[in-house]
Amino acid sequence: MKYSKEIIIDLPREEVIAKMEDPNNFKHWQKGFISYKHLSGEPGHEQARSKLKYKMGKREMEMIETIEKNNLPKKLFVSYDAKRVFNRQKNYFEEVENNSTKWISDNEFEFSGFMKIIAFLMPASFMNQTYKYMKDFKTFAENGTSVLNEQP
Repeated sequence: MKYSKEIIIDLPREEVIAKMEDPNNFKHWQKGFISYKHLSGEPGHEQARSKLKYKMGKREMEMIETIEKNNLPKKLFVSYDAKRVFNRQKNYFEEVENNSTKWISDNEFEFSGFMKIIAFLMPASFMNQTYKYMKDFKTFAENGTSVLNEQP
């Protein structure tokens, strides 16, 4: 499954990147985020690997993030490998007028096992989750509003 989402963030590109790269900020825009642990490579550089943990509903999920290409502030390509789901995300950051940034996220998912069925039946749920994270990042970056303050 492939799709692309984009959003305009009303901040200069360098500020967007600084907020996005800081693992201490993940909890403020990735609902369900539990932890981040660097595993190997130089943090932020190509081939660096990290373990991310999330709580989705009543279940916990772990994934390994690998930085495939880091050409910031223009682009960042990462992959996420979780149980039965592999996601490659190509992120592009373009400067736009009024000191704003356009974030374009091209996503490609590969599924195995029962996740193939879930993806077939509910492809919009993956697209909606990506866009929700993007909107939540925009809100956090622009206003400092954290998803930690949302009501369940």
